[in-house]
Amino acid sequence: MNFPYSSKKWMSISLAAVLTTAIGAGTLTASANTGTEAVKPAQPAQTVAAETGNTTTSETAALEELTLEKAIEQALQTNNTLQNARIDAKNADLNESLSYITSADMSKDMIDSLEGTKEQLNAAKAKYVGNAQAEINKKLNALMVKATESKIRLGAQNVYYNLIFAQDDYELKKQSLTRAETQLKVAKAAFDVGTKAKTDVLQAEMGVAGAKAALTSAANAVEVARMDLNDFLGVDLNKKWKIVSSNKQVAPISLTLEQAQAQALSKRVEMTKVQEELNLAELNVKLIEEYSALSTLQGRQARNNVDKSKMAIEEQKRTISKEVAQAYLNLNAAREAIEFQKTAKNSAAESYRLTNLRFENGLATTLEVIQAEEELSDRENQYQKAILNYNLAVVNFETALGN
Repeated sequence: MNFPYSSKKWMSISLAAVLTTAIGAGTLTASANTGTEAVKPAQPAQTVAAETGNTTTSETAALEELTLEKAIEQALQTNNTLQNARIDAKNADLNESLSYITSADMSKDMIDSLEGTKEQLNAAKAKYVGNAQAEINKKLNALMVKATESKIRLGAQNVYYNLIFAQDDYELKKQSLTRAETQLKVAKAAFDVGTKAKTDVLQAEMGVAGAKAALTSAANAVEVARMDLNDFLGVDLNKKWKIVSSNKQVAPISLTLEQAQAQALSKRVEMTKVQEELNLAELNVKLIEEYSALSTLQGRQARNNVDKSKMAIEEQKRTISKEVAQAYLNLNAAREAIEFQKTAKNSAAESYRLTNLRFENGLATTLEVIQAEEELSDRENQYQKAILNYNLAVVNFETALGN
């Protein structure tokens, strides 16, 4: 059986029978310019609660604003994962402080006065290596908290931009519904004067039903994105925000790949960690050389550990350099994708306009109009995704640099 609708539209149409369609006024989120233009200044966006009629205009105006910077700040204060990491670091520091109090008080003369090389070496390790290990562990604990904070910053920006994308997608679905309803009015008017068949009206009605179903789905996606944001921030899941949209500058990267990799190697906490581990291994070798002999089993193992630590440094350098290169290339590709998707969206908009003119003059069918609108809706969505992907690519690149 041949249906008079595209295959993509049938899923939305079938959902229309079971989904509610009473959707009110929608959100307004800021959109970004592309190409060499700077992104538009941030503008406040209404919440979905206001869109569906659950919040009055005055209540919406009273909602707390949430900027990208504020979202990050909130996450750093109340994110559960980060809070646990900070507590774990404090407990680890307390344990380290208790472990080496006795050995730290031992003087070098006391160590030298001990009988037997083994006793001297063990005492020296307890004092110097033990204390050094304690200090390094404290430093690493702080670095782990810092690394967790970086991940939280990245995660906060991800959920923030995901909510903005969901809101933008909802707005696009509203526009699609408006176009479908306009098409239905035109089809009914043409049918009333006898220039179009009843099938054109039925097709247009099904197009409206599908657009309403897609709008309901988009509204649900906004609510899910909002709860994901609240969950990550560590606030009430039902909290509503007045989102202030924020987009990164669409411009080429000022750093070369080599400069970016060098910056990351100097700033990433992972490099500090492996370097401290090398320092500890070298201290162990020094003590064995002073109080025993490097030719012993302990001496040979200690030198092997130094070599292993050096290899770990080189491995970490390769890992970081690779991560930076991937983030660098992804950012460039994401920036170029915006311009491509903008051109495709504009072409789809012109095609839809021309198809509508042809329909009004009896040269196109309702099916052709539906297909042209479907293509425009898809291209609008892809353009918004390109902006989202670019923002997230910027975030990932900044994180890879160690910022």
